[in-house]
Amino acid sequence: MDNFIIDIGNSRIKAARFRDGTMLADWSLMELSELNRLAGQLDVDQVLISSVKWGREELEQALDFAFVYFDYETLLPVENRYETPFTLGLDRIAAVIGARCFQEVGPVLVVDLGTCITFEFLDSNNAYLGGAISPGIQMRLEAMHRQTARLPLVSWPEAGAPLIGQNTIACMQSGMYHGVQHEVLGTIQTYQKRFENLGVYICGGDAKYFESLTKDPIFVIPNLVLFGLNRILTYNVEKLHA
Repeated sequence: MDNFIIDIGNSRIKAARFRDGTMLADWSLMELSELNRLAGQLDVDQVLISSVKWGREELEQALDFAFVYFDYETLLPVENRYETPFTLGLDRIAAVIGARCFQEVGPVLVVDLGTCITFEFLDSNNAYLGGAISPGIQMRLEAMHRQTARLPLVSWPEAGAPLIGQNTIACMQSGMYHGVQHEVLGTIQTYQKRFENLGVYICGGDAKYFESLTKDPIFVIPNLVLFGLNRILTYNVEKLHA
C-alpha cells in the first residue's frame, strides 16, 4: 500500500511517500499550491494530513484530493494515558509512534528538537505517558536578546562552542550550546537509569546539531513524525477493513 503523508507546520509543509512502512521519498514545501501539484503527480492509495495551521474544512476547500485528517478522534496504535489528551500536540504523539517503527518492543524516549524541545515517553506496554516541554534553541537565542538591554542576537554555534567564552558572544554561545547539550543528555541519562533497555530517538528541525550523539541506544531520525503518521494511517486503514 502506497501512502502519502503530509505534516503541515507553522512555516513549512513536510511530506513523504511510503510503501509498506518504507519511506520512498520526502519533500519540504512552502505553499498548498505546491502540495496540490505534487499530489497530482503521485499515484497513491491513501493520504493523511496533520496540520497545526489549517483545519479540515479549509484544507478540503484548498486541496484537489481526498485525505484522512489526523485529529483527536483518530484511532491510535498506542494507549494514550496523557491526563489532558485534547491539549496534547498531535506531532508529539506521532513522534513517539514513529519510534515504534524502529523499535517494536521495550520503552522508548523521543526527543523532538523543534520550536520547543519536547521529551515523549512510551512504556514497554505501548502506553504513552507524557514527557516534558522546554524552550527550543531559537526561542532561547531570541529570549536572551529581547529580554535584555544589551545582549545581541547570536547564532547557534553549529561547530560547537568553547566551554569558557572569552567575549560576550562566545559566552552566550557557550551557555546555549553546553546548556542544551547537557539538558538533552542529562534527561536521557535520567530516563536510562529508571527504564532498562530504553531506546532513544532524536528528531525535529534541530536534530542535525546532535548527530554526534548517534550511538546505541541513541538514534537521530529527523523525519520521525512522518513515520509515526504513516503508521497511524496504516493502523486506521487496517481497522476499517478488519
